[in-house]
Amino acid sequence: MSKSATLNVDGKSFEFEVITGSENEKCIDIQKLRSETGYITLDPGFGNTGSCFSSITYVDGAKGILQYRGYPIEDLAEKSTFVETAYLILYGELPKAEQLRDFSARLKEHAPLNTNLEHHFSGLPNNAPPMAILSAMLNLVSCFHPEVLEVPTTGAEFDRTASLLLSKVRTIAAFAYRMACGKPINHPNPNLTYCGNFLHMMFSDPYQEYEVSPIIDKALNLFLILHADHEQNCSTTTVRVVGSSRANLFSSVSAGVCALWGPLHGGANSAVIAMLEDIKDSGRPLTYYLDKAKDKNDSFRLMGFGHRVYKNFDPRSIILKKQVHSVLEALNINDNLLKIALELEEATLNDDYFVSRNLYPNVDFYSGLLLRAIGIPLNMYTVMFAIGRMPGWIANWKELHDHKLRISRPRQIYTGETARPYVSIAKR
Repeated sequence: MSKSATLNVDGKSFEFEVITGSENEKCIDIQKLRSETGYITLDPGFGNTGSCFSSITYVDGAKGILQYRGYPIEDLAEKSTFVETAYLILYGELPKAEQLRDFSARLKEHAPLNTNLEHHFSGLPNNAPPMAILSAMLNLVSCFHPEVLEVPTTGAEFDRTASLLLSKVRTIAAFAYRMACGKPINHPNPNLTYCGNFLHMMFSDPYQEYEVSPIIDKALNLFLILHADHEQNCSTTTVRVVGSSRANLFSSVSAGVCALWGPLHGGANSAVIAMLEDIKDSGRPLTYYLDKAKDKNDSFRLMGFGHRVYKNFDPRSIILKKQVHSVLEALNINDNLLKIALELEEATLNDDYFVSRNLYPNVDFYSGLLLRAIGIPLNMYTVMFAIGRMPGWIANWKELHDHKLRISRPRQIYTGETARPYVSIAKR
């Protein structure tokens, strides 16, 4: 017998089904609440609202668990590549050798941009925000591939479109960086790996080909894997909301880029670096900043600490912390910011104020340090996040259509003026 929840309102009782997910998550199905009771729920920020069924990613914030399609993030970070993980997220299973070869071949095939599209970069100011360029160019790409505007969610057409998007996003990102630097663009090299090709397009110069270090290639793979999906976050929900209107995949993920751009979402890793730089340059002791963070009347906040979902350590931050040390050691980099980051982490973990509020380091705390070690400039950090999150956005857009969900249309509680007559301007 299925469980139910009883709501008593206006002297009447109403029964609503209790649904249990595969990881024992429980929810009350209120899809018929308004039609049966005349009431709606109020949940600003949707922190207690389940917007969909999904089989892509599982997060348990209390236990610090993150899984893609059932695979623990720790296993994927250690054993997988970004391309393999992207396939897993898109199609639900780890690829067999032949499937992985075909998928990789499609990514290489679709890496180049149409020559006419390349000209659009030169018309942008050098100081244009890379995230603005990325969002705009993703929409423009669809203009050069009109067949993607009504792509199905299964079959060869979806395979082609998903591969095209996953491949071209890094080309767009690299071209935007080169144009901002006033340097000639580097075309994709099909002989390189997914990450190696991106690094080549970013950093090769006419007289000096960028040598892709296996250490950096692995580190970038790890960064992208850790950001590949994260349940119904702000940008993923944006992709789903836009996609629910039956907007095409490219416009939907373009909207996701705009949502990710915000400093409370994808922009947090660059804010961490800015904070650490400020601490280093000021010469003030860490206690000064800890006290500011505790002061309710002070707008200062420690960037990279705490998470909307995780009430324990963010598992991604634990993995990244180890990788940052390995990369810096292998490349013989002595980074003062890492020293400050470690001291800050230790100070917060030994301070009851932060521990009692579950303000542990999150993925953004170390991801910026890793990108810094790789050589990625600060204004490209959120773009890197977008490249990594692309598989999750595509998979959620696909799942939305597979489930044939209705257009998203939240309700509201109106608190404005009640009906009143129009007053002519002479009498106002």
